[in-house]
Amino acid sequence: MARTNLYLKVEIEHDPEENPQRLAQELCRQLRKWHGVREAEVAGVTAMDD
Repeated sequence: MARTNLYLKVEIEHDPEENPQRLAQELCRQLRKWHGVREAEVAGVTAMDD
C-alpha cells in the first residue's frame, strides 16, 4: 500500500485563555482516529496578530 505525507495549514479561532498547543494536539488525536491515518503531529504553532 502506498503512503503519502500531507502538509496542512489550519487556522483556528479560540478564546484567549485556551492553549493553542493543546488544541493542536487534540486535532492530531482526532486525525489518528481516521481510517488510514498512520501518524499526525504538530510541526509548529504560530500566533497571528488581529
